[in-house]
Amino acid sequence: MADVTTTAGLGPGPTASRRAVRGPRWLSQVTKFARRRTLGFAGGVVVVLMLLLAVFAPIVSPYDPEESSFLDQLKPPSREHLLGTDQFGRDVMSRLIYGAQTALVVGFGASVAGCSAGAILGLVGAYKGGKTDLLLERLNDVILSFPLIILAVAVVAALGTGLLNVIIAITIPIIPRVARVIRSSGLTLRQMQYVEAARALGVSDTRIIFRHLMPNVVAPYLILLSAFLGQAILLESSLSFLGLGVAEPKPAWGLMLRGAGVQFLEQAPWLAIAPGVAISAAVFAFNLLGDSLRDAFDPKLRV
Repeated sequence: MADVTTTAGLGPGPTASRRAVRGPRWLSQVTKFARRRTLGFAGGVVVVLMLLLAVFAPIVSPYDPEESSFLDQLKPPSREHLLGTDQFGRDVMSRLIYGAQTALVVGFGASVAGCSAGAILGLVGAYKGGKTDLLLERLNDVILSFPLIILAVAVVAALGTGLLNVIIAITIPIIPRVARVIRSSGLTLRQMQYVEAARALGVSDTRIIFRHLMPNVVAPYLILLSAFLGQAILLESSLSFLGLGVAEPKPAWGLMLRGAGVQFLEQAPWLAIAPGVAISAAVFAFNLLGDSLRDAFDPKLRV
């Protein structure tokens, strides 16, 4: 009896000891995810590296991305310029690092706005039903009839170029695609007993949608968000390549491909290779992460 009292009063119990040995719970979850979803974890590492490069670009970048030097035009990769220079003597590596800021701002801005708006519209249509659902679905059908890039080009042509207009142009095509997926989940959720109980208690429709339905579609929302991040980055690069995205001298991967990357392809191939690899790696990483999140959240696909 004395031993039990001493153990309870003087030291941590066995549960606390096990927690101390195992470490933080989030670390064990990350380790488990890395072991089971190796490709998804690799994609997540690339995404984190991109975020770090974008955030700490002024520290990591060896040169000013807009600083030109006509004495250093089209220099091949060397110790001074690891990825060479462009036709204005600007360091390609520095412009690539700062280009990650543009890609991630557009990617996160468009995907978060598009997925959030789509999730709300999908839940409103599923919960309300009737004419409201019919009207929203027909509107979604009209927008879905246009390919992503065509609709984005049309919106930019109407609004004009610029970072904000590019985000709006990419957001609009994302909304109906997310709304269609979230609506299917909402049709099931509105039949749940806790929703019917909230209705019986006189809870407002807005509170039911945001308090009871929205938290239950977080998993598909996160999956769609990670998937559309890669598409948004690809769309931004495509628009910049077509001259409808951000304008010079702001660094952007698609803009780097559009100018010197095409004009000096044989003379200076590194001008096209560097941004091309960056775009491919970013899109591939987000796709891998999105697929792994889908597998992790979907009970039918869990191993």
